[in-house]
Amino acid sequence: MKIIIEGAGQVGSHLAKMLSAEGSEVTVIENDPARIRALMSTADVNTIQGPPSTIGHLLEAGCETADLFIAVNPSMEQSANIVSALLAKKLGTKRVIARIDDEAYLAPENKLLFKDMGIDMMFFPEKSASEEILDMLRHSAATDSMDFARGKLQMAVFKLDDDSPLLDMNVKEFAHAVKAESEHEDFRIVAISRSGKTIIPSFDTTFKDHDYLYIISRRDGMPALMKYLGKDKIEVRRVMILGGSEIGQMVAARLAGQKLDDIKIIDINPQHCRKLSEILPDQVSVACGDARDTDFLEEEDIRSYQAILAVTGNDEINILTCVVAKKLGVPRVIAQVENLEYVRLAEEMGVDSVVNKKLITASRIFKFTLSDKVRSVRYMSGTDAEVLEYTAAPGSRITKGTLKEIDFPADAIIGGVIRGGESFIAVGHSHIEPYDRVAVFALPSAVKEVDRMFR
Repeated sequence: MKIIIEGAGQVGSHLAKMLSAEGSEVTVIENDPARIRALMSTADVNTIQGPPSTIGHLLEAGCETADLFIAVNPSMEQSANIVSALLAKKLGTKRVIARIDDEAYLAPENKLLFKDMGIDMMFFPEKSASEEILDMLRHSAATDSMDFARGKLQMAVFKLDDDSPLLDMNVKEFAHAVKAESEHEDFRIVAISRSGKTIIPSFDTTFKDHDYLYIISRRDGMPALMKYLGKDKIEVRRVMILGGSEIGQMVAARLAGQKLDDIKIIDINPQHCRKLSEILPDQVSVACGDARDTDFLEEEDIRSYQAILAVTGNDEINILTCVVAKKLGVPRVIAQVENLEYVRLAEEMGVDSVVNKKLITASRIFKFTLSDKVRSVRYMSGTDAEVLEYTAAPGSRITKGTLKEIDFPADAIIGGVIRGGESFIAVGHSHIEPYDRVAVFALPSAVKEVDRMFR
């Protein structure tokens, strides 16, 4: 696939590395020579130095024959991204995507307007991150989660603690224990993340301390699964947000409509705090202070909150304040971490959940590199694998036999199936039928082959 990315900021550079590693031919247009040098030192991509929205550079990059154009300039008026995307489409690019920074553009009527103009998708990384955080608060017992078909199937990530009943048990023993609890196949372990490595488990794979289990469950099976794992859902009524960033503001505004007991946002800048007090709903209180100051956090009664969200824009501050909050007894701590090398460190230090704008954005855009049979793509924290939801096409290879009969890629696993209004966990004798919605967990090496099986 021929892909052009305009803008080599954090999101653009991550996309360039990811898409080139997947085998796509990637060209990056960027005005800043320092960003180009940094990108070329880590990714096998073509680069063009120059300002955005320049027709000459778009033609030089090959927009006339490109499959996908991604306008993701991070530090200028976002109208430049829209103009670039529209120009690329008019020059011949099949599909175009633009980064925006105005939530109003995502209103249904406005999305339709831009679709008619030729823009296939617009994305707002900060809004996507705020939605991710809100979802993490709803699924408070899991490190990360994903719903299929409005929750008929659910993917959740659970960390095994020192006292977990699963320690030294293998997958086969877990399956037998589950059957003893229920007559139905309600959930299945599809992957294990261990010391930064993702494992597609076999029956004899043994669980170890600090493993992260990726489990897919029917909605009815989730309570029993949580009980079996010794995980309690945390009722979040009081939320403290550290950092008045765009993400922090969006989360605070959305929480204000949920009738919580207390929502507090803390920022170190007095002028910004005054602005927050003016623009946020009355249900949100604003305090000015340094989130790194434990005495200040104690004065703000941090111990009384069920959830702390650290979204200051500084990874180190976010991780450390979450660690402090956890030691002070806060049940649920979530940190925004943009440096991918810090994600595993944050989890090892006790941060319950990590949010990364680059991964969220990459998930949405990666979908455009696959067939039209994929409904959604999601990167989950702690793994380089992808969770995909497919619709099985009539006559596709996936429908030609039971799962144990077809040659499904070894580095991927089907977790569950939604058929009409019903959902079930996939096992060896399961047969995928045309138009089934199928949840797949796949390592990068298997994604393209999985995609071919559903066409």
